[in-house]
Amino acid sequence: MNILLWHVHGPWTTAFVQGPHTYLVPVTPDRGPDGLGRARAFSWPASVREVAREELRDTPVDLVLLQRPHELELAGLWLGGRRPGRDVPALYVEHNAPDGDVPDTRHPCADRADLTVVHVTHFNRLFWDCGTTRTAVVEHGIVDPGHRYTGRLARAAVVVDEPLRRARHTGTDLLPALAEAVPLDVFGMGTENLAGRLGLPADRCRTADLPQGELHTAMAERRMYLHPVRWTSLGLSLVEAMHLGLPVLALATTEAVEAVPPGAGTLSTRPDVLARTARRYLHEPEAAAQAGARARQAALERYGLKRFLADWERLITEACS
Repeated sequence: MNILLWHVHGPWTTAFVQGPHTYLVPVTPDRGPDGLGRARAFSWPASVREVAREELRDTPVDLVLLQRPHELELAGLWLGGRRPGRDVPALYVEHNAPDGDVPDTRHPCADRADLTVVHVTHFNRLFWDCGTTRTAVVEHGIVDPGHRYTGRLARAAVVVDEPLRRARHTGTDLLPALAEAVPLDVFGMGTENLAGRLGLPADRCRTADLPQGELHTAMAERRMYLHPVRWTSLGLSLVEAMHLGLPVLALATTEAVEAVPPGAGTLSTRPDVLARTARRYLHEPEAAAQAGARARQAALERYGLKRFLADWERLITEACS
């Protein structure tokens, strides 16, 4: 089966393309947002094929996997008038929690009989108003990076992109107080000058933007994973940290309350509670390792690749039947 999807979300797509199909990924000369082509920072199988816009008109497509509102029109144009959901079966993946007038935010695909909106978390489905459009949930799954945890560095790993621009969403304003409890290593795009902007000493808040393979190794060397995010769907970095064997300290918000079970770390709406646990893990590395082992087991059971692909295969079969 030929599945057309745009390269939008690298980590999520890395899991999705491990399935049994051929995946057509548009590529443009400038490799812009609508034509990134194959990933360069992730390992994708040979079944992912780059397709130029002009090729798509004559390319057989069995399913269109939409991920952004404008792709509805884009796909119709690039497929030579074949309309997603009408002329070609289509599913719409919603990666994000709603913004704006929550909880009354209307989904761009609300009240459509020709689409199914597939949410990546139950939290997403709860908060998006999709009207009469059919909805489903396929929870995240990732390629297991292995149990790499050493925790040899008495620091906390934080993974977030654009923490200054997305400040309150990502809980960036909470970092100074948390950095008093545990030194932070913040990984991600747009983290340059973060310590200076937050008024933190350089040794209490270090930053780096690493490729995925290096990032997993670096995360696993830290004693714990800190997830101070107020509002998101569910950061895949949290799921990756659990797979790696890190104990998790997270705000008890959004889907994190479902993802992190008791004994795998600490969830709280009180940053001071997270800080207290961070101090404990700094002084009790065995307790941190034990919590991390429980986090890994929970992640393998709930967010394993086999379950993820099986769930998607059922939806794809249903959509194309």
